[in-house]
Amino acid sequence: MRKLLFLVVFISIAVSCKDVPVIDNNNIFKTGVFEIPAGKNFVKETIIRKDSIQISKYEDHIDTLSIKWKNNFFYTLKYINPKNEIQKDPMFVQINKVYENSYDFTVKIGFSNFSTKGTIHKVK
Repeated sequence: MRKLLFLVVFISIAVSCKDVPVIDNNNIFKTGVFEIPAGKNFVKETIIRKDSIQISKYEDHIDTLSIKWKNNFFYTLKYINPKNEIQKDPMFVQINKVYENSYDFTVKIGFSNFSTKGTIHKVK
């Protein structure tokens, strides 16, 4: 009876222990060309990231921002040449869910209560 119980427990553990793929962004979102599609809270935006700089292109505008990564899931953006008071505040970006070539994020502007969610796709 003990052998049977041991066998049942062993088989249960062996069957329940299977590899589950874990997606870790492992720096893949720190450099490259990205796109935020037009949607509820955003206009279509193309983003180029290299080192500590992010260039954002949308409609007829081009902005340059500094980007500082706290870890693979949180970074801060700050306009290098702010054009208005809102652009003087940093943007805090939290990566919520990572996919193969994109991620869902929440961005909070400055220390206000304003935040919005979106998705960024890596295109290059």
